[in-house]
Amino acid sequence: MTIPTFQEIMLPLLQLTNDDRSHSQKEVIEILAKTFKLTNEETTQLLNSGSPRFKNRVVWATIYLKKALLLSSIDKGIFRITQRGKEVLLQNPSKLDMKFLSQFAEFIEFRKKKKEKNIEDQEEIQTPEELLEKSYDEIRQKLSLELLEKIKQNTPLFFEKLVVELLVAMGYGGSIEDAGKALGRSGDEGIDGEIKQDKLGLETIYIQAKRWKDKNQVGRPEIQRFAGSLMGKGATKGVFITTSSFSDEAYQYAKNLKLQKLILIDGEELSELMIDHNIGVTELNNYVLKRIDNDYFEE
Repeated sequence: MTIPTFQEIMLPLLQLTNDDRSHSQKEVIEILAKTFKLTNEETTQLLNSGSPRFKNRVVWATIYLKKALLLSSIDKGIFRITQRGKEVLLQNPSKLDMKFLSQFAEFIEFRKKKKEKNIEDQEEIQTPEELLEKSYDEIRQKLSLELLEKIKQNTPLFFEKLVVELLVAMGYGGSIEDAGKALGRSGDEGIDGEIKQDKLGLETIYIQAKRWKDKNQVGRPEIQRFAGSLMGKGATKGVFITTSSFSDEAYQYAKNLKLQKLILIDGEELSELMIDHNIGVTELNNYVLKRIDNDYFEE
């Protein structure tokens, strides 16, 4: 099954604490994973921050239940059900969610302090970390599209310079000067040439790039010709970069090559690599997501 939302976790979480015992966060995460019959892949799925997605949702379900005073903290990472929590379960609710918890004044006050009212609709299925991740992904996707459009508006010479700078930023080609000499032959709105795989030049990689429009998809024939060029040079590694996309047949042909390793980079991946290696972009803001350092509080 899919990973439950943090609100879907609330009722089972409160129910399993209804035994007058104290429970640890680690314990309830393990029990709830079994309750929802999650696979190992689902329990280990990570957010971009590196935190397991399911664990993050259980933690936020716990936080919200505490803010509504249905659970109370006993010690670090330890909590138990409150009298209010027991009374809620006696009502035999079909579910617990943000709307249900909003009947409690303490929870309403907490939400006001967090200024969460204007993101209430999104919050139905996402934790604050997931909302942050979603916003980041949307901004990055928009930036990626804008980058690709800028590339297509520029000249073949600019594209040549961009590819050189990107490859060097990724650790290939030694210096910009060395890479520029290797890749300095323009043609067919792109570049062709060889570049060092490492700074010592122990192995070379053959590069071909095509600055094409979206509708001009790179097909299998272009990849076959590129593979033939590699064979003629005695090379075993190549990278084909395009501002458009590759056909399924092109990907399949490259995948099935036995003696050569071909990497195909389409426009979307090209712009993603530019963002990752700070080519053509500048940092606007830098937000650091922090969490409690439990070791600090150990005596």
